[in-house]
Parts: sequence; C-alpha cells; structure tokens
Amino acid sequence: MKKENRVVQAFKNWKKKHPEMYEFLLFNVMSNVATITNFAVLWISSGLLPMFIKNSAFQWFIFKYPTSEGGVVGFISFLIAYVCAQIVNFIVQRKIVFGSTNKIGKALPWYILTVVVAGIISVWLPPHVIGLIKPVTGNVAPTIANFVNIIIQVVINYPMMKFVIMKKD
Repeated sequence: MKKENRVVQAFKNWKKKHPEMYEFLLFNVMSNVATITNFAVLWISSGLLPMFIKNSAFQWFIFKYPTSEGGVVGFISFLIAYVCAQIVNFIVQRKIVFGSTNKIGKALPWYILTVVVAGIISVWLPPHVIGLIKPVTGNVAPTIANFVNIIIQVVINYPMMKFVIMKKD
C-alpha cells in the first residue's frame, strides 16, 4: 500500500470514528469561504464607499459608529460584508457540510432569523472592539474586530444550523 493511501485510509477511519468532530471541523473549514468573502467585501466596500458617501458619525438604534471607529462607511461596509458572507455561507454549509435536502422554505426563515440575530451583534460590536483595541493595534483594529465577529458567528450559527436549520426531514 502506498504511503498516501495509508494516510487517506487513516483519515477515513478517523472520520468514521468521529463524525461529529469531522462535521464541526468541516463546518469551520468551509466557513472560511464565507470568511474570505466577508474580508474581501469589507476591504473593497471600505475603499469604495468613501468615493460615494461622505463619511460621518453614524448612530441609529443600538448602532454607534463614531468616525474614529469607521463612521457611516464602517457601518455600511460591515453590513454589506456580513450579508454577502451569509449568502455564501448558507449555500456552502447546506451543500457541503450538512448535505441538507430539507425544503429551503423551512430552512431559510430559520437561517435568516439566526443571521439577523448574529448580524445585529456583528454590526453593533465592531466600534466597541475597535475603540477598545485601536490604541494598541492601530489601523488593524477593524480586521481584529471582524475576527471577533466571526468567532461569535460560529458560536451562534453552528448549533442552529446543525440542530434546526439543516436538520434532515
């Protein structure tokens, strides 16, 4: 038996013995597709939006983005990045991780509710994280705030997807 065949076989054996762990790891690996989308859209929109929107402090409902933490451009950039990432994430997780065949009409409302709750947190939190860490991290603070958002999203999204949204009929 070739060495790579043993490695493949060992992996298949591990996957068979630990299906829950494999699914969680696959969920996180495949979430990177959404993460890449999130960062790309965040950076692109942060760069492009100032050409179309005069940046100013933004405050609405629970969202407070002073210009020092991104202002209206930061708010809109985080929001657009989040929405784009969640569209990608739904498709990837449904097809690849969970292999869900349940009706989209049942899954989508729960997914939307989940991402709205996680989204409110993810759009509310960045200026607070940025304000806290910017004195130490400087201009990388928005990127770090985005990492914090991603961790929170995993904590919320994985259990909801596994047990509610992608639950097999």
